[in-house]
Amino acid sequence: MRIDMPPRKPRGESIIPMINVVFLLLIFFLLTAQITQPTPFPLTPPDSRSETAAGARDVLYISAGNELAWNEARGAAVWTALVARGGADPVEIRADAALPAAILAGHLKRLRKIAPAGAHLVVTGG
Repeated sequence: MRIDMPPRKPRGESIIPMINVVFLLLIFFLLTAQITQPTPFPLTPPDSRSETAAGARDVLYISAGNELAWNEARGAAVWTALVARGGADPVEIRADAALPAAILAGHLKRLRKIAPAGAHLVVTGG
């Protein structure tokens, strides 16, 4: 008795070349896509050079419970310390995200009153 081997199925086509082409097209479209909308008119970005070296800034911390901290001063002593510093360097304000905006606005008004002319205030979250 003779048993024949079952007939082999024809080998299918490989889809690897198609995958390569798809990835190449994906990379091409990602590189050539415009991610942001164009500006409606030409803009000149601000100059980032500064006379003062970047370094440690004076940071005023404001918690969600409206607690103030600046260097070693805490609470109401912060305002006295800020007035005494003279205002030569910018003051960075780091306020908690849960702090109500009205309270932050009140602190900004008070800082503006004690700040000398031309002083900078930088507000950041966190």
